[in-house]
Amino acid sequence: MGFMTSSYAQFESNKKFKAIPPSNTSPKPEKKTIPPPTTDFPVIIPPNVYKSPDIIKSPPNPVSSYQIGKPSEISMIPKNNGFINPGDEIRDKLNKDMDRTLIREGLKEDSRYLVKIDVNFGNIKTKSEYFLIRCRDFGAIDGDLIKATLNSDIIRGGLELQNDYQEFRIYFKEGINIFELEALNKGLLGGNTGEFQFYDAEGKFIRSDYWENWDAGVKGKFVIIKE
Repeated sequence: MGFMTSSYAQFESNKKFKAIPPSNTSPKPEKKTIPPPTTDFPVIIPPNVYKSPDIIKSPPNPVSSYQIGKPSEISMIPKNNGFINPGDEIRDKLNKDMDRTLIREGLKEDSRYLVKIDVNFGNIKTKSEYFLIRCRDFGAIDGDLIKATLNSDIIRGGLELQNDYQEFRIYFKEGINIFELEALNKGLLGGNTGEFQFYDAEGKFIRSDYWENWDAGVKGKFVIIKE
């Protein structure tokens, strides 16, 4: 009987026992929620190849793109790039001066300097029955041909000018006489060039002159008045 009482009292004592936590126990840390990182990358939308099939292109074939006769864009000639060589201006001036000299001497033809209109040599008054006409080529001998007419009558036709003078006479009627020298061609080296001298029946010198770089068909006109 005594044993049972002691056991019961111990059971009751265990039932009412409460554990006391230690004084140095730290509180549990709070759990923080970390937001996901934000990005500033642009949104990339892939192209719709079904709506725009042209966006898919194969690279050009250098062999198939070559065309015969198509000028190449690659040039081996250096460009001027606006640079002006001061020597070019001097060279061009010297060339022009040389050209004029060659043309004046009948050594070169240049249509820019050819005389293409008839030339009036003026009036001559005389009492002489005739004039002695002397003609020659004062430039290079290159086959210059002339024709001489008096009052539309041919005095000499197809006269080829030489270095030495060639002579012929023209006889006048009373009053006005029209004497003409016509260039029938241009020489092999340039325009038709020639020189003339007039003498009267007594051998008196009347006048001399020349024509320079005439085109074919150009005439020199003299009005000779027989008094």
